[in-house]
Amino acid sequence: MAIAVFHVDGEFYAIDDTCTHQDASLSDGWLEGCTVECPLHAACFDLRTGRPSGPPARKPVRTHEVVLVDGQVYVHETTEAEVGTLAKEVA
Repeated sequence: MAIAVFHVDGEFYAIDDTCTHQDASLSDGWLEGCTVECPLHAACFDLRTGRPSGPPARKPVRTHEVVLVDGQVYVHETTEAEVGTLAKEVA
């Protein structure tokens, strides 16, 4: 799965690059603050949580840990098992 990395106000965020509503590339979307808007049907996702702000998307995109080391950006891909664990912690 492709991952999109965004740089907002000095912070790096990484999310799955595919909209959960339809298979559009979120990296082709519009960025406003910590929200990315899908270019296909305008679904918006929070880069920090992956949650959609409303229809047409209902399912969040996965977020991934980003680490900056000596000027290099590294992304730790979140597995499906980790997503389940994080969802339980949030609930």
